[in-house]
This record gives sequence, C-alpha cells and structure tokens, in this order.
Amino acid sequence: METLLISLFIATILPIVAKAPLAYAMFKDRGYNNRYPRSQQAGLTGFGARAKAAHENSFEALLMFSPGVLAVLALDVATEWTQYCAIAFIFARIMYLIMYWIDVHIARSLFWGVGFFASLAILWDAMVQVAAIY
Repeated sequence: METLLISLFIATILPIVAKAPLAYAMFKDRGYNNRYPRSQQAGLTGFGARAKAAHENSFEALLMFSPGVLAVLALDVATEWTQYCAIAFIFARIMYLIMYWIDVHIARSLFWGVGFFASLAILWDAMVQVAAIY
C-alpha cells in the first residue's frame, strides 16, 4: 500500500515538475510573462511547445492514474501486481517527459502507452479483486 501512496504522490507532483522546463522556455522566449502566461505559451515553438504539451499531458495522465489507485486503496485490494503497475506508470511518465523534452517522439509514444496501460491495469485489477470478494 505504501508503494501506491508514494506513486500517487509522485504522479500528483509530476505536472508541477513538468512546469519547470516550460517556465524556462517562457523565460528564454521573452521573459516570463506572469500577467498573460497562457498567451505567451500559445506562441512557443520547438522545445517550448513540447514542454507545454508535456506539462498539459501530465495532468491528463494523472486523471487516468488516480481513480485506479484510489479505488485500490479505498477497497483495500492492493496486490503486488497493482504495485508493479504503479511503479511502471511512474517510470513511464518520467521517461515520457524526458523523451518529449528531447524530442524523441517514437520512444515518447511508447512510454505514453506503457503509462496508459499501467493505469488501466490498476483499475482492472481493483475490479477483479472486488468481484472475487463478492
């Protein structure tokens, strides 16, 4: 269960971690426009545009990951499998960010897929475990 909580914590802070390269790109662009940051972000290209997309995708991934982990925790049906899937998700998401930032698109897509399927596997395992109980 501790592994799931740590994974949920890491997944929750990944969008904020992913903001750092975006903020750097904005600063390098014309100085960080704190008054209209979204307008500035919309005009970014290259690394800045990729950093923006990686940041936004981190929130989307969190929305996929959280329900499964929360279901497993709430129902107290954590298994080794769910813990391995949570670790795989975190690893895949970190690698996804790195691949996005350095523009390795095929590896980025593969890591996205690993994270996506790990999220689904956690939720699926929660459903299987609950069905076995009832």
